[in-house]
Amino acid sequence: MSSSPSLLRQVGLYSATAIVISNMVGQGIFTTTGYLAGDLGDPKVVLAIWLVGAVFALAGAFCYSELGINFPASGGEYVYLTRAFGRTWGFMSGWTSFFAGFSAPIAASALACSDYAGYFFPALRQDHAWYRVGPASFGLQFGGAQIAAAGLVLVFTLLNLFGVRFISRIQNTLTSLKIVVIVVFIVLGIAIGHGSWSHLSQPMVRTTTTALPAQFVISLFWIYVAYSGWNAAAYIAEELKRPERTLPLALTLGTGLVAALYMLLNVVFLYAAPLKEMSGVQAVGSLAAQKLFGSEGAALFSGLVALSLAATVNAMVTIGPRLYYAMAKNGAFIPAAAKVHPKWRTPVNAILFQGACAALMTMVNFGSLILYIGYLLNFFAVLAVISLFRFRGRDGWRKLPVVSFAWPLVPLVFVLPGIWMTIYGMRLEPVISAAAAVTLGSGALFYHWKLRGGLPAVGGV
Repeated sequence: MSSSPSLLRQVGLYSATAIVISNMVGQGIFTTTGYLAGDLGDPKVVLAIWLVGAVFALAGAFCYSELGINFPASGGEYVYLTRAFGRTWGFMSGWTSFFAGFSAPIAASALACSDYAGYFFPALRQDHAWYRVGPASFGLQFGGAQIAAAGLVLVFTLLNLFGVRFISRIQNTLTSLKIVVIVVFIVLGIAIGHGSWSHLSQPMVRTTTTALPAQFVISLFWIYVAYSGWNAAAYIAEELKRPERTLPLALTLGTGLVAALYMLLNVVFLYAAPLKEMSGVQAVGSLAAQKLFGSEGAALFSGLVALSLAATVNAMVTIGPRLYYAMAKNGAFIPAAAKVHPKWRTPVNAILFQGACAALMTMVNFGSLILYIGYLLNFFAVLAVISLFRFRGRDGWRKLPVVSFAWPLVPLVFVLPGIWMTIYGMRLEPVISAAAAVTLGSGALFYHWKLRGGLPAVGGV
């Protein structure tokens, strides 16, 4: 028998829901609408795409809830795909999550945090980069934004070494602050803000020549990233108290609350400023606050959003290493990632590996980073939900009523748009698709050359 320390079940419903919310509410809601404005050109279409994303995320959360209560082990897609399709696909999902599921989103959220802090210190904005290398489609840049973002990643990486209970207290506080900031902004924006409802009926000339239906599909990648995190609690299932109850509730409550906040927040953004003024603006929340409350209100909101984005960075720094730990424990990742600190009970090496990768990824162009994340996360989440069609025929499988309703309606609501996005993504964003293919190909090579022959039998998964 091994005497090595293991993870403890010490995360309750509030903390699990807080982790879901903080993983979801990040750079997406505070930056995406500025990018959507010129691409879609109509406020009603912008609101429609956020609504589509909400339905998509809720369907995914319901399906993951059923998967999670049947496989209450840390690892998320790695666990589900290993069980459904074998260890190759399980490893590929975990390998991809290291880069596109956590390291890249951590980098993107840290960069967005830097942009909002740039309201006070302009040198921290991404458009003030000192050096740029490579094509705009997938180039690199370096400047004050990258230094600040990498520093933020380092701080939370170090804090996460000292135990999940310790970091959960910080996370709960930051998440509560984040929700309060958004709710107060929505209420005050509508109640006393200097906006106009006429903005919601003012279209603009689109800034792209791509046909609107095709652009809608590409823009869904931005929306997917904005809603990503709805599956966060599945990655720490091994540390949840009563996972059969806590996991479905955390996923559903967190996703539903965030979806409602996103729709209301976008209404306030559009109430604050016409779509034309938002086009191309990354810190769209600062712009809306400026229009609604003046420069002092914009300063306050920018500072609070920066804190909220810091909470998102922390949440993802917490979640990701639990996946690499679960993989390494089964011989499907670098063995050192399975090491748990005897005192802090955290996967220290996994946390440090992720921190280093995320810091490096802050140098990738922000827009390219978002599309890369969305493409790969969509691909593997769709595969995970497809696995339900295989699992549901097994004896003893526990079915959730919400997923069983009009079966297979709920999983198809998630799967069919995801397949559509993948196909159009290959056609319309070939550079991003190629980067995603390189990630998948490198994972396949690493698995077959380094791990396949030495993998033990998959125990917990």
